[in-house]
Amino acid sequence: MIYRKLLWVFFLAYATALQAADGDSTASAGENDDYVIQSSDLLKVQIFQEDDLTREVRVTQGYAIALPLIGVVDVKNLTIRQAEEKIRSLYYDGEFLANPQVNVGVVEYAKRTVSVLGAVNNPGAISFPLEEGMTIVEAITRAGGHNRYADLRKVQLSRKDANGETVSNSINVKDLMDGSSKEQWPLQRDDVIFVPERIL
Repeated sequence: MIYRKLLWVFFLAYATALQAADGDSTASAGENDDYVIQSSDLLKVQIFQEDDLTREVRVTQGYAIALPLIGVVDVKNLTIRQAEEKIRSLYYDGEFLANPQVNVGVVEYAKRTVSVLGAVNNPGAISFPLEEGMTIVEAITRAGGHNRYADLRKVQLSRKDANGETVSNSINVKDLMDGSSKEQWPLQRDDVIFVPERIL
């Protein structure tokens, strides 16, 4: 009898833990609905009650994924929610499925780095997780900080725009560090920061 009671208590505890885990998973998926898909992200595409169509796919450098029946899907500039709707429409409009319920999740985010060069103590690539982000001041700090020759008033930030063109901005990082400026300059993947030296 005692054994059965212990077994029942264990079962209830296990079931409760599973429900909590499922709840957390669902919440996380909801929070990521507005995440914009990036090249090299690993996505899991699931269709309710169509297990044979489930795929884990890596987004190509051209922002495409390949799925059963509908082929190549362009996901450039799409959020998770928009990708779900596009995939649902392709299966429905192509008359492959009557009422597809599509779920897209990020299994693995693409590695995100920025380059910090010039008058810093440890120049090179700096990694940062998506959920935390990084500002230009934080990137310089992670690169070992600036050296004594650095001209923090003329730091260059270069990044690609939507057309693939390189755009450069001159930023007074000294003002950011002093608190004189409220701008944060959040960084994007593959940004390049160059800290010049002062002219003596």
